[in-house]
Amino acid sequence: MPKVTFVGDGGLELTVEAATGDSVMSVAVRHGVPGVVAECGGNQSCATCHVWVRDGYTDLVGPPGDMEDDLLDLAVADRRAGSRLSCQIAMTPELDGLTVDIPPEQP
Repeated sequence: MPKVTFVGDGGLELTVEAATGDSVMSVAVRHGVPGVVAECGGNQSCATCHVWVRDGYTDLVGPPGDMEDDLLDLAVADRRAGSRLSCQIAMTPELDGLTVDIPPEQP
């Protein structure tokens, strides 16, 4: 199973296993990762699961779609080149080792 590492604002790292096809958001919620609020439950109607995808994985996860792009503009934390909504990133074997930083604030 692919693994994903969540890095919190204080530098705390949590690496967990994810099933192929699971969203990064659902993996975070299932494992109680602090900072991933996920108010809409993955329905792409808020920006409370905003993460910064680390270099080396941005090409693999791809760019945000139009709706996601609009929601990222509403995020409280700074938008960066690797900004994505974690509900829109589906885990694949190729994403094994994916590392995302969690912004210090979510909307």
